[in-house]
Amino acid sequence: MTLLPDLPQNTVLLDLLREQGVPEERGTYAYEGWQLHTHPDLIERLEDLAPHWPVLATFGVPVLAAKGIAAVAARGTGILLVRLPEAPPELLEPAAPWAPLTDPGQGWYSVCPWQSGLRSADSQRELSLLVRHALTHAASLSKDADTDWQGRPVQGAPGKSSGKAKGRRPSKDQGSRQGGRGRRR
Repeated sequence: MTLLPDLPQNTVLLDLLREQGVPEERGTYAYEGWQLHTHPDLIERLEDLAPHWPVLATFGVPVLAAKGIAAVAARGTGILLVRLPEAPPELLEPAAPWAPLTDPGQGWYSVCPWQSGLRSADSQRELSLLVRHALTHAASLSKDADTDWQGRPVQGAPGKSSGKAKGRRPSKDQGSRQGGRGRRR
């Protein structure tokens, strides 16, 4: 089972992952019912790059998605796949490509998740920014205008009520506890 939705924007990635996926219920190499295709250290690295972001186990590969659209996937021991509108900054060391996902025009790029050419703090910062950019870009590919890039409801979305009750006036007593100005009488 996969938690990544079967959306048109995910088709190429899902096809590749489905092709390599091997069901495995139990064992050292099981990952949410599938044979693990990513080293546990890389899964931990992905979690560190996007703290508090849900990691979706997709056919044995951890994936980050925004609004249901895949943005980042971790594979093997040293491949971080990111979906971006342009190539990652040149200072980031690339990783081995994964055709056809990383073919020109697909919008996926392969970077090394360890960045040995950068200091540890710089590597963490640059890769975290890259992951955030990939998540924002993936969200922009969604047609869902009622949620933000993290999938939370947007306040004041078109056609939605602002949540304020109609016909009610604010209380005249706006002392300091309610955030009003001046002294209470």
